[in-house]
Amino acid sequence: MSEVRAKKALGQHFLKDLNVARRIAETISESSLPVDCREWSSLPVMEIGPGMGVLTRYLVESGRDVTAVEIDTESVEYLSREMPELRVVEGDFLKLDLDSIIEGEMALIGNYPYNISSQIFFKVLDYKEKIPVVAGMLQKEVAERICAGPGSKVYGILSVLLQAWYDCSYLFSVPPGVFAPPPKVTSGVLRLTRNGRRELGCDERKFKTVVKTAFGQRRKTLRNSLGGMIAKESPLSQWELLSKRPEQLSVDDFIRLTAAIQQQSS
Repeated sequence: MSEVRAKKALGQHFLKDLNVARRIAETISESSLPVDCREWSSLPVMEIGPGMGVLTRYLVESGRDVTAVEIDTESVEYLSREMPELRVVEGDFLKLDLDSIIEGEMALIGNYPYNISSQIFFKVLDYKEKIPVVAGMLQKEVAERICAGPGSKVYGILSVLLQAWYDCSYLFSVPPGVFAPPPKVTSGVLRLTRNGRRELGCDERKFKTVVKTAFGQRRKTLRNSLGGMIAKESPLSQWELLSKRPEQLSVDDFIRLTAAIQQQSS
């Protein structure tokens, strides 16, 4: 199976523009990171889905310790042959125990497969203490959704859950023509850096449940979508916040609401 066919079958397209690859690699460099995040510019790097190493070459040239995770055997063989200094792990990123691959903190980067990009970022949440900086390219609509703020039509579950722990920045767009084969959509490059929050002030699992339930019926007010979680006789049932729809709430609003839901049942 050719590289292009293999990547297409895996939901990923082959990046052929070296300038775009260089720009993506630089998103986690010391000169590109926010001033208060530059300590992370020396962290080991894990790249997801390197393919034939277009992005990988720039990461290796930067002097970083790079581990590439690739599910396609043909790509693994190519990378191992052409970049002997690169550590290559063959496997499905979504099924890997990241602690067994890289000890301590790391940076995560990649040209993320469109069909599993959301799942990748949900996994990032599971390893948020290990991954202080995440960057890379994915479908523009997903990147915009992750970085969207309250009031936006695309603000949703991923926006709230990721922004609870990360500062999310949409960096630049990438046209279809830089890929082979060209995708039918525009891509976007984003970067996430850990914010100062170390705990939510509410149960994290409950927080996820509240956010997912609210956006599961995003056209309804919270009083209706979260009705099963709120006792009618509880003072919480009178909160003005419940008359809003989920996209109108900030991350802090969701945290405050979750804490209040917990408190009424304690």
